[in-house]
Amino acid sequence: MVDDIIETANHFVAFDYLLDNADKCLDNIIIKHFHLILKSSTADATAEWFRVGEWKKLPNEVGGMATTLPQDVEKEMNDLNEWYHSLNQTTFEDIVEYHFRFERIHPFQDGNGRVGRLIMFKECLLHNIVPFIIDDINKLFYYRGLREFPNVRGYLLDTCLSAQDVYKQWVKYFCGE
Repeated sequence: MVDDIIETANHFVAFDYLLDNADKCLDNIIIKHFHLILKSSTADATAEWFRVGEWKKLPNEVGGMATTLPQDVEKEMNDLNEWYHSLNQTTFEDIVEYHFRFERIHPFQDGNGRVGRLIMFKECLLHNIVPFIIDDINKLFYYRGLREFPNVRGYLLDTCLSAQDVYKQWVKYFCGE
């Protein structure tokens, strides 16, 4: 319960950091800093094996699927960022694919989904794409989309597009646009 409150407060700080760095090129420093902010002062932060703001030290899995081994994370993240920065014009689909690849690497012991979703929001802002937030209503569709992405890209893309439509409605309602 206390960790939930701390992580919620940390998320506001992480979002401020996101806005301050929205125009910067995505790199491992920004990614690690998101994690550092999100997990600081939590129970996890006191565990030696956890490594707040650093790549994972122990193997982990997501949704029953193996992820990148700790000793390979640095290379895989560098390869992912190299692929991403080699794109001529970054599209919505590219940002979602980056997210899928990031989640498959699962570079941190915990907090990968939150970091990954902050990255997507940041990259949408950087590339003048309407951002989106995966809410609790769409969480199960989002997880299915991640799980099925290699076979049916549309599940994750459609979930993110739907979330983007909701975000557009929020902007319209609150900003009158």
